[in-house]
Amino acid sequence: MPIKLMRLPISIIIPTFNEEQYLPKLLKSIQRQTVSPYEIIVADNNSIDQTRQIARQFGCKVIDGGLPPQARNNGAKIATQPILLFLDADIILSTNDFLEKTIQEMTDKKLSITSCFMIPLSKSGIDKFIFMFINFFYNLTKRFFPKINGFCIFVRKEIHQKINGFDESLLLGEDYDYVKRAVKVGRFDYLRCCKIAVSIRRLSEEGRIKMALKYTAIVLYIFIFGKIKKNFFNYKFGGHYNK
Repeated sequence: MPIKLMRLPISIIIPTFNEEQYLPKLLKSIQRQTVSPYEIIVADNNSIDQTRQIARQFGCKVIDGGLPPQARNNGAKIATQPILLFLDADIILSTNDFLEKTIQEMTDKKLSITSCFMIPLSKSGIDKFIFMFINFFYNLTKRFFPKINGFCIFVRKEIHQKINGFDESLLLGEDYDYVKRAVKVGRFDYLRCCKIAVSIRRLSEEGRIKMALKYTAIVLYIFIFGKIKKNFFNYKFGGHYNK
């Protein structure tokens, strides 16, 4: 039977660092939901723009963050709800019933950890093809190499606690490592009811071919060697900020 609640039993956790341009779009898409989340936690890495002020204006709890693994863990520590939803600041909930439908499907399928397939925030046919290929690849390999991108992770809090959260020693691939450990203690699959709308700013900033090669290299490195604890790939959290 459909869930009928005034607020959904989820804590949304958003790592931020200088996200004044994108965070309002995400928070507005959350405001438009047919059923509201119980709470929104913004874990901020000492932003020098208006990120914290914007978060408070939208009624979010604001705490100190750090790099994404630490920020997500810090948010989870104060989260009060049984389901955690980790979102990046530059995504948008694609429909007004996104939360209602995804939580319903997660409940119906008795999933412990899950995510959605992706659509780009772009009208470009190339971008749509890239994301379609990624979705196909993720679905094809989900049984032997499960992958979830950190920008959209639904997980039961008990599972997060059981695996001791994200590995804060990792510089990249902490989301792949997280799901790899989570599927050993809980049920995983992708949600089919909705897609998550993803920013293409990194594709635009670094170039689509360069980004495709970089992420292919990252996935191959993780598959062959495991955890990434050195910054081989020149990743910068908040590196898009130019002020």
